Amino acid sequence: MDHVEYVYTVGMDAAELDDYLRAGSHGVLALADGDDAYAVPLSYHYDGDRLLLRVSTHDDDGEKRRYLETTETATFVPFAAGTDESWSIHVRGPITEWSGAVDEATLNEWFPPFRLFDEAVEDVAFTLYELEMESVIGRRTAGTDSQ
Repeated sequence: MDHVEYVYTVGMDAAELDDYLRAGSHGVLALADGDDAYAVPLSYHYDGDRLLLRVSTHDDDGEKRRYLETTETATFVPFAAGTDESWSIHVRGPITEWSGAVDEATLNEWFPPFRLFDEAVEDVAFTLYELEMESVIGRRTAGTDSQ
């Protein structure tokens, strides 16, 4: 591998994990049903105590709901991959529907605008899920400062 470009990465300490999670807003949620996997990009909100995921649902989303119900341990990976700096964090734990209440103004404060694809606005609803942060590990490009 004499001609393959690379950068060194280092593990993150607790303060860096907290900083990067607070600064990010998107990641990929991986779910499973037995030996069948499913992954979906999602927006998230991290306030230092909990990690909330905004999951859209609409009539033809039975597959997403099925995977959310059958997954015992989910993995969420927020990340940024740039030329000079990159980072990724793996958060693993049980995922459950969040029982808290939130209004639309707070949703807009916590999450970036939702990206619509082929669905009509009136056909989309959101459910917040909380990912219990049983395991949190991260790596970042070496030589960069925390967020």
